[in-house]
Amino acid sequence: MFLNWQVKMKKIYQNPPTNTTTKTAIMKKLQTKLTQFVKERNWEQFHSPKNLVMALSVEAAELVEIFQWMEGPESRTVDAATREHIEEEIGDVMIYLTMLASKFDIDPVEAAHKKMVGNAKKYPVTL
Repeated sequence: MFLNWQVKMKKIYQNPPTNTTTKTAIMKKLQTKLTQFVKERNWEQFHSPKNLVMALSVEAAELVEIFQWMEGPESRTVDAATREHIEEEIGDVMIYLTMLASKFDIDPVEAAHKKMVGNAKKYPVTL
């Protein structure tokens, strides 16, 4: 049974079941909304790739801070307020990651799929 799961995962990593049109459309919509939001506030001047990646790092650190003093098991079951805080920080991370990716015309979802294919080759399932 475990072997079947490993084979299935390997196939998924190599050929992810995606509807690229829909995922691309969703990502493009988010990128468009973010571009508009930034433009309306005249923030383009502050959004160099360097500044975006620094902001991304700060937001990721804020996500880490939520879990900083939790034990492993405690981090798996959080209360509603903590879950909401996690969601906010994940949103911030996604926003900065998406804006950074836009600077280089990269689709983060596609980049993740490509990375998983590479990871599957680099770290093959061993029996």
